[in-house]
Amino acid sequence: MYDLSSVVEFDALREVRPGSSILISGPAMTGKERLAYDILADGARNGDGAVVVTTSDKAADVVTDFRDLVPELTDSQLGVIDCRGEGSSSGSFEGAYVHQVSSPSDLTGIGIGITKALEGLHNSGRERGRLALVSLSTMLTYTDKKTVFKFCHVLSSRLDAADYIGVFTIDSGAHDEQTIQVIKQAFDGLIEVRDADGGGRESRVLGLSGEPTDWKRL
Repeated sequence: MYDLSSVVEFDALREVRPGSSILISGPAMTGKERLAYDILADGARNGDGAVVVTTSDKAADVVTDFRDLVPELTDSQLGVIDCRGEGSSSGSFEGAYVHQVSSPSDLTGIGIGITKALEGLHNSGRERGRLALVSLSTMLTYTDKKTVFKFCHVLSSRLDAADYIGVFTIDSGAHDEQTIQVIKQAFDGLIEVRDADGGGRESRVLGLSGEPTDWKRL
């Protein structure tokens, strides 16, 4: 089991089954991406493998920022799939595996990059690990919700086979309710994030422990 409760303090996140995929949903500027990175970094500090799928930040920046979060990060512990559209290639940067995809719409290429990253981590002895995809909203600007749903469903199967877990972010304010509902169905659980009255942010968890939790400050 994976314990995410040191990052998001809910009992529902103390025992997350390997293979689980969790959607982090909330309006823009509510810290969803940082929360996803914190969940990855928490595992990496304990030796877990980490895979980041980015649609906005350069792979080199992701590696540098992640090494700042996890100074003890070792080589071959991190894989980054850069989907911003600066060509297609594979290589390494500061000991991390980097796979570049031609466009956020190239879901096949993204899937190939993720598979290679997972295989590399397993070959280096990382039998546990976490994946973060930031963000599904960018993919939804390039392709339709049903295609993105199928992609998430296939990716969940790959995570299940690897005994990894995944966290995926989506900007709830950028899509209509039908789109959000379709995408949610691809996931085992949901972490909702929102701005709190009086400042700060709060979250709740749905789908992992029966009833939704109450809102709690992050």
